[in-house]
Amino acid sequence: MQSFKGEFLDFAIRQQVLLFGEFKTKAGRLSPYFFNAGLFNDGDSLKKLGEFYASAIAASGLAFDALFGPAYKGIPLAASVAIAFAAGVAAPARNVPFSYNRKEAKDHGEGGSIVGAPLAGRVLIVDDVISAGTSVRESVELIRAAGATPCGVAIALDRMERGLGELSAVQEVSRDYGIPVIGIVNLDDLARHLDGKPAWHDTLASINTYRSRYGVSA
Repeated sequence: MQSFKGEFLDFAIRQQVLLFGEFKTKAGRLSPYFFNAGLFNDGDSLKKLGEFYASAIAASGLAFDALFGPAYKGIPLAASVAIAFAAGVAAPARNVPFSYNRKEAKDHGEGGSIVGAPLAGRVLIVDDVISAGTSVRESVELIRAAGATPCGVAIALDRMERGLGELSAVQEVSRDYGIPVIGIVNLDDLARHLDGKPAWHDTLASINTYRSRYGVSA
């Protein structure tokens, strides 16, 4: 496992962004873990989070020209990733333009629904997780309407969990839009990270049980 993955998981656990126990999901399932990227809510943690995203994006080898953050959670995420690339955290420093959308179009001033750099070239969408894929669909439509090309999605955690069918939400996005989804980590990474650590034995057993019931293959 790439080193930044284990470092990210330790970081998420320390920040209590990744919690273990029993949590009810939107689908009504009882999950043994809960991930809330909204708790990366101060300057230091957001800076580190952007660096982890940049590391995962650089490691993927995906070519892109700009970043897009869907309102609202994606806005600080895209900004933090742009800053990380400008600082040369994961690759040679590059100044990446980024933009985001308003929930409602503005009819005065500069107007429109897009804020920031003009959407152009290959645009990478940055979000926290993919649940129903609604945010990705809206982002893809906005990017294409501007004449740009959505080239992928970067998320923090891929739960690798079935939706209504046999595929996960991440797999459905890749299938429907023909674009890759880059996760800093996925559920396989989490299982590997906890494996061999006695203190996490029961937690790992619960995750494996849940995975066998609801999970999908990578």
